[in-house]
Amino acid sequence: MSVAAKENPFLGTHTDLFKNKYVQSILLSALILQSGIWIRNMAVLLYIADRTNGSPLAVSLVAAAEYGPIFLFSFIGGTFADRWRPKKTMVWSDMLSGISVLSVLAALAFGIWQAIFLALVMSSTLSQFSQPSGMKLLKKHVREEALETAISVYQAVFALFMAAGPVLGTLAYSKFGINGAILFTAGAFFLSAAVLALIPENHERKVEKEGLLRDMKLGFQYIWGSRGLKLLGTGFALSGLAMGLIQPMNIFLVTEKLGLSETSLQWLLMVNGIGMLTGGALMMVFGKKWPTVQILAAGMLASAAGLSVIGFSSVLWLTLAAEFVIGFFLPAIQISIQTLIMKNTDEGFIGRVNGFLTPLFTGSMTIAISAAGQLKRLFSLTLLFEAAALLFFIGLLLTIPLHKWLSIQKE
Repeated sequence: MSVAAKENPFLGTHTDLFKNKYVQSILLSALILQSGIWIRNMAVLLYIADRTNGSPLAVSLVAAAEYGPIFLFSFIGGTFADRWRPKKTMVWSDMLSGISVLSVLAALAFGIWQAIFLALVMSSTLSQFSQPSGMKLLKKHVREEALETAISVYQAVFALFMAAGPVLGTLAYSKFGINGAILFTAGAFFLSAAVLALIPENHERKVEKEGLLRDMKLGFQYIWGSRGLKLLGTGFALSGLAMGLIQPMNIFLVTEKLGLSETSLQWLLMVNGIGMLTGGALMMVFGKKWPTVQILAAGMLASAAGLSVIGFSSVLWLTLAAEFVIGFFLPAIQISIQTLIMKNTDEGFIGRVNGFLTPLFTGSMTIAISAAGQLKRLFSLTLLFEAAALLFFIGLLLTIPLHKWLSIQKE
């Protein structure tokens, strides 16, 4: 348990968790940032689509600018998060992100709309330094028994915007245009920086660090030397592959399996989103009543079953029910893995471990999405959904050695 948590008795109790200044600031910052990020992402996507007449290349470049830095800089950002003071890292990352977004307005004034791509890359890159720092603060200033609740609430913010973000971003762009959306995004970054600046100062004794490359090497060695972290990383990757495989298939599920129009896809997405919000909320309230690894196993099993049902179903109500189940248990998987990572990682390696393992979900999902179109040409829709179910089932099997490893760690 961290020194800070020992010194402050209210940091760990669930009733008073939200009195924790660190939790308050990190959650409020996440809420503000997610609103700005989703408005930015949707506004840029719609603006580029309008500007280029829907060019597939230009639209794909938007995705590359958003997700590319996650793969390229996440581990580097995590390494710096372990070297630098978390508060300053987060504040400066948000400040520089706000400045980079504002610079787009000047570029647009001169007709250089392509500068949007550069601003996206810079902002996404800076986020790779900020996010691991937030995890490090939670690890240091929240008692272990309350850590799962804190992470559940943190992840619920992301789940909320996965459901509401596209709508919010589309409305902002349609009402205020690209300039208004950019101003709002910049304001969100600056406001987040102001919120994080209110975090209590943590006067840590400065510890001498090795060189950057040496720290990165030690991070890889730490991860590779932990059987549990390798199993958790594999679980993240399998979940990402499964979700990425089916995401582009949902439109074909609606038209081919259910025989409905393409516009009916919104109902599947809405039900899935409601499931995510419900599951995330219940994880916050009841997550501590069961062992984390059992929740992870239940999430993997339910997701495998739900995808298997969807693969064979041609009945709307059954498909919607399965979509709700998948959405309901996805937060259980993500929160459980993130909680286990946090609980079983030394504080000095939190940044590097999060910087390496967390992007495995996004990275594997992106790879699967890229391959899904070609796979659809080669295999039936049913087979693809059953393959995704199999990936979750393999993830379920991984919880067996994970449970054994956790039991050994407690001895």
